Amino acid sequence: MKRRKIPMRKDIVTGEMAPKKELIRVVRDKEGNVSIDETGKKSGRGAYVSINVDVAKKAKQNKTFNEVFSVDLDDSFYDELIEYVDHKQARKELFKNGK
Repeated sequence: MKRRKIPMRKDIVTGEMAPKKELIRVVRDKEGNVSIDETGKKSGRGAYVSINVDVAKKAKQNKTFNEVFSVDLDDSFYDELIEYVDHKQARKELFKNGK
C-alpha cells in the first residue's frame, strides 16, 4: 500500500516547513491586490503563514508580505490577517482537527 505524500509548504515568517493544511495562503493577483485565500485555490502568487497569532503579529511587525509581494500594504491588511488567523487557531483548538 502506497502512502500519500502530505503537501508541505514553507511559512514565510518562520521559515519552517509545515503541512499545507496547517497554513494560511495569502495571494497577490495580477493587478497587485493582496488577499487572504480562504480556499487555497485563488490564482496568483501565493505565500503561506502559520495558523498562529504570534506568527501573524510578527508578519505585521516585520511587514513580511510587503517584502514578499513587493507591494505597500497598510496595517488594515495585517489586522485582518491576525483576526483571521485567531479565528482559525480557535477553531483548530476547539475541533482538534483543523476543520
